[in-house]
Amino acid sequence: MTDRTATPTAPRRAGLFDLRWIIGFLFAVYGVVLTVLGLGFTTDADISKSAGVNINLWSGLAMLATAVVFGLWAGLRPLAVPAAAPAEELPEPPPGIDGHH
Repeated sequence: MTDRTATPTAPRRAGLFDLRWIIGFLFAVYGVVLTVLGLGFTTDADISKSAGVNINLWSGLAMLATAVVFGLWAGLRPLAVPAAAPAEELPEPPPGIDGHH
């Protein structure tokens, strides 16, 4: 027989499993790549194709800003994993599941 008495615990933080951290990281990686491309590898022909705007630079900076927003959002408002339910609220398992009839 299993011990079904559990003490309720405080909610835990989701940590790195929070999707906002993953999305923010991806925005940061792509933002760095585009910013570097916009600063060092953009030619005048590339800029003339995009109506005179260094689109790689501005897109990279926008992605970096978005990554910062996601990081702040996840850091200031962390997700909390709900605590385990108290033992009184847990339903009894059906007969035969735990080897007892």
